[in-house]
Amino acid sequence: MGYTYPVRHQTGTLTTEQLHLLLKNPRLIARQVASLTNEKFLADYLLSGRYDAAGGGVYYETETADLYTGTDPEAIEPAGDYPLIQLDEGVPSAARTVKFGQGSVITDEKISREGNQYVQKALMRVGNQMVRYVDTVAWGVIASRVSSTSAATSDGVGAWTTAGNVLGHLMMVREARAELATGLDLDTVVLPSAKWAKLVGMLVDDGALPREQGNIALSGTAPVSAFGMTWLTSPHITGTDPWLFDTAQLGGMADEKLLSEEFAAAGQTGVEASTTRIADNDSYLVRGRRVTVPIVTEPQAGVKLTGTGL
Repeated sequence: MGYTYPVRHQTGTLTTEQLHLLLKNPRLIARQVASLTNEKFLADYLLSGRYDAAGGGVYYETETADLYTGTDPEAIEPAGDYPLIQLDEGVPSAARTVKFGQGSVITDEKISREGNQYVQKALMRVGNQMVRYVDTVAWGVIASRVSSTSAATSDGVGAWTTAGNVLGHLMMVREARAELATGLDLDTVVLPSAKWAKLVGMLVDDGALPREQGNIALSGTAPVSAFGMTWLTSPHITGTDPWLFDTAQLGGMADEKLLSEEFAAAGQTGVEASTTRIADNDSYLVRGRRVTVPIVTEPQAGVKLTGTGL
């Protein structure tokens, strides 16, 4: 019996002249960076709120413990007045944006000898480094503001050695937070990469995953929806413990638009890119940046899960 192994051939390879035209256009470079960074920021997924940090800062309120008004609605007669409720105000806070960025030099020799592959690699490295650093900063803010913890061995649930224990612990934490009448719904499970792999293996062994659609082992991608929750992972998570979040209430990212003439926005990612011809050195300076600050407005929207044994 013979075997054939299809070989992947490059398609749409840019010529040297086309690469020079590309590197002279910051908007095209920004578009390339956008395609490399889009939907990669864990920070944007967990901190789903969006704030405009005009002037280099953003003012926000940390939510109060109760997300309800505290007063029951009243029966209103036709043409009657609605009772007015004084809403509790949160704790006022402020955050200052930081400009995170870096550049890379692409020489004419690299363009001529290695072509589009080198240019794409350079842009990918700049974009990936931006994602990793911003995610690390955001995770540090989340971990410092969210102080709630839950041990897997509490209430007799046990370590995460079976699918039943995993779901039992998650549902216990989720329902306990819901019973506080905060209006929070913790439905997103976040795990470091190594723990994600162990968890998927255990769920497969226990036959807890669907056989077709939604099977994490078959799709190999995250996030995924299973058991009424969203499950995701990232190599940029610090620490070894899983977390449970309400991403709709946790917080947001505040981006500042500097409107620099030489920089172009990279889609909706918050990343900006620029390219400058350095004629004296026969090269291009390609830069990427994001001016942002992560903020947590509802610390109760997350719980750190300890003692899982993963």
